Amino acid sequence: MRVLGGPLDLADRLEKSKAMDKPIQRLAKAVRDRIRPGLLRDVLHGVPTGKPLHPPLATVSLGCWASAGVLDLTTIDPRAARLLLAVGIGNALPTAAAGLTDWSSLHREQQRVGFVHMLANVTALGLFTASLATRVAGRERVGRVLSWTGLGVGSLGAYLGGHMAYRQAAGANHAPQVAHLVPLGWHDLCRLSDLPDGRPVARRLGYIQLFVLRRGEAVTVLADRCPHLAGPLHQGRLVSENGEVCVVCPWHGSTFRLEDGSVKHGPATAPAPAFEARVRKDGTIQVRPGLI
Repeated sequence: MRVLGGPLDLADRLEKSKAMDKPIQRLAKAVRDRIRPGLLRDVLHGVPTGKPLHPPLATVSLGCWASAGVLDLTTIDPRAARLLLAVGIGNALPTAAAGLTDWSSLHREQQRVGFVHMLANVTALGLFTASLATRVAGRERVGRVLSWTGLGVGSLGAYLGGHMAYRQAAGANHAPQVAHLVPLGWHDLCRLSDLPDGRPVARRLGYIQLFVLRRGEAVTVLADRCPHLAGPLHQGRLVSENGEVCVVCPWHGSTFRLEDGSVKHGPATAPAPAFEARVRKDGTIQVRPGLI
């Protein structure tokens, strides 16, 4: 029989707890309403860089605070620790904005863990801010105690953030890397006449599900799983943005260019893997993995 206890069991229990669902739902909606789809939201998700923005920003703040804690154990000029605390505190605002934006588009189990992750980080931020204020007032010893307490609380927040990333795959690429899952060469998929014109459908190539769209004699093929949280792209709607035809994931609104699967809008930051497609003379569609 398994004995419960430790941070892993805490995180597992948080995933299943419904006690926080009402405030989570309200906060997530408020964030989505406040930060509407567009350039700011894409930047906060990390779309321009192709990677989530929140983790590296969080590393900067936590690194500064941890470094200040190390300096507190030495006889180095205390102004150095104050500077590190100030940099970490100043970096906390964009870090929180990016984290909240990502969090608002996660599924509920991830949001439950993320909510406590956020509470721990807000508490740690308050402790570090109080530490800096007391140090400036000349109370170095109290400031050091507050910093070390903040590191303890912040470490819990960091652990829960790691749980979200590595156990719950928040921020990971959920689209299959089809280039090494499909043998080399062209593969028969289906007949062109079997596809509806102008409406995306799902078709299987071996054990991989594909998004397939026929427009006249032209065929577009992408991996069907959205890179954000594996939503079914073939159930999404088609839109035109600045002359580019895109598909919008039905789950969280990630938008991908049909031309090459690249990201137009987040929360996804990784592209949808694209396939090359051709139609044989007998009307059979053949596909092979394409390069983005």
